[in-house]
Amino acid sequence: MKIFKIAVHLSLFVSLIFFSSSCKMSDDNAAGKLQSPDLSKESKSADLSTPDELYPKLFVAVQMGGVFEDSKTFVDCTAKYDSQIINKAYLSAKDKDDFDLSAFVEDHFETPESISSDFESDASRSAKEHVEALWPVLKRESDETQEGSTLIALPHPYIVPGGRFREVYYWDSYFTMLGLVESGEFQLIENMLDNFAYLIKTVGHIPNGNRKYYKTRSQPPFFSQMVKLYADEKGDYVYDKYKDALISEWRFWMDTDGEVDDANQHVVKSDVGLVNRYFDKGITPRQESYREDFLQVQDTKGGEKMYSDLRSGAESGWDYTSRWFADGKTINTIETTDIIPVDLNALLYGLERVIVNHLDIDGELKGELMTSMQSRMDFLNKYMIADDGTFEDYNWKKKNQTGIKSLAMVYPLFFQMADKKQASSISATVENYFLKPGGVVTTLINTGQQWDAPNGWAPLQWMTVKGLDNYGYKALAVKIAKRWVAINEKVYQNTGKFVEKYNVQDLSLEAGGGEYPVQDGFGWSNGVYLAMKTYISENTQ
Repeated sequence: MKIFKIAVHLSLFVSLIFFSSSCKMSDDNAAGKLQSPDLSKESKSADLSTPDELYPKLFVAVQMGGVFEDSKTFVDCTAKYDSQIINKAYLSAKDKDDFDLSAFVEDHFETPESISSDFESDASRSAKEHVEALWPVLKRESDETQEGSTLIALPHPYIVPGGRFREVYYWDSYFTMLGLVESGEFQLIENMLDNFAYLIKTVGHIPNGNRKYYKTRSQPPFFSQMVKLYADEKGDYVYDKYKDALISEWRFWMDTDGEVDDANQHVVKSDVGLVNRYFDKGITPRQESYREDFLQVQDTKGGEKMYSDLRSGAESGWDYTSRWFADGKTINTIETTDIIPVDLNALLYGLERVIVNHLDIDGELKGELMTSMQSRMDFLNKYMIADDGTFEDYNWKKKNQTGIKSLAMVYPLFFQMADKKQASSISATVENYFLKPGGVVTTLINTGQQWDAPNGWAPLQWMTVKGLDNYGYKALAVKIAKRWVAINEKVYQNTGKFVEKYNVQDLSLEAGGGEYPVQDGFGWSNGVYLAMKTYISENTQ
């Protein structure tokens, strides 16, 4: 697609002014500035410069000019030359009458490939055999640091989701590991755990993915559950191996960077103690969705707060959903940082429990952790119980529940934080409202966003099945598992693919919504499918 000088500069004039005023913020977000007790010398000197920092004017021109259909493509490109050379060449050429922005990018950058897009399915293979055959396709070997790349090089092999997702993703990896257990890929699981421990040590936390442009945010903190999964297979020595990483992970999420009046970073102060929210420090458009975010904020005049809420919604993994919308309908009302999520606090309760139960720690730290666990339990029972007995997210600014029903309610069941009465209410709500022909739907609202109805997602199927099973609702859990496996196999038979998400309400339609097309591959769908097959086998006769 050719973008000509006049069109680009007219459309970008405002954004260039905006961008130049926001570059200082990017420096403040460098990984070395993130407060964490376990930062190494390597992390403070590591070059995590991002495309907007390296090529400020070119970056905005490319992202706003629509050189690539997917905004993520450019930030995944690898520069062929030093940034100074590229910037000099761009500034000297951009005002010429025959300047072609697309050709310039092609000459100066290597475009990334889509993972698994050219994988040829073998129709003779069963769905299980297909997933097993995909592991080598989705596997990346240990990385070499490459000049001009946004990839944060990892020292050990790992699995990527597939499609446009060419790097490891934090919370995806837990659900991918469920399948790796079934496939006996234990060394690969340990390699991935070692990579995450490396990221905690060198970046200060586990980023959204191992890309430099993800450095300002994390994702749902499943690291402790990955360690537990591996320890269940290999023994308690696993906990000791990742002791420092587990504690540093907790410190990152609980870091306040000073005093907490109402909220600071991920921490929110309540009358029962500190609890958590999703929070990305950035106050500019996400680099991988620059154009989408910029136009969204300009259209609504949402300012820095909206950029923070969009970024924090991405950190939640549920990007995007009615859970984060003030009106429960439109992204124009996004307010992620105002919300204390049920699932995040359950995950951190699970992290705290792993540390307390499985690590040899001093009394002061143990006291901190146990106090935090009690705060989460108290907050859950005081502020997150809805009238029907289920759990809802809580808006700490408005001081009320959001009123949005979602499968976040099953996380306290997964971590066994609920009592029998609460579990009964959640079980009934799941069966009466969330259960659909293809599994369980994410929310009950169809907003056009991908983390709302009619879509179902592999991680939430697993959390629901295991949560219900923990409280004895095995028949419902097996029913959900069977329906999910059936839709996976149906789509595979029709397309030869496992995909990122599924339409669980109308089995004749594909899933939709989101900022990009449905991706195939797909790491967590593969992993949960294999785990569900085993679950069904072990719980039916």
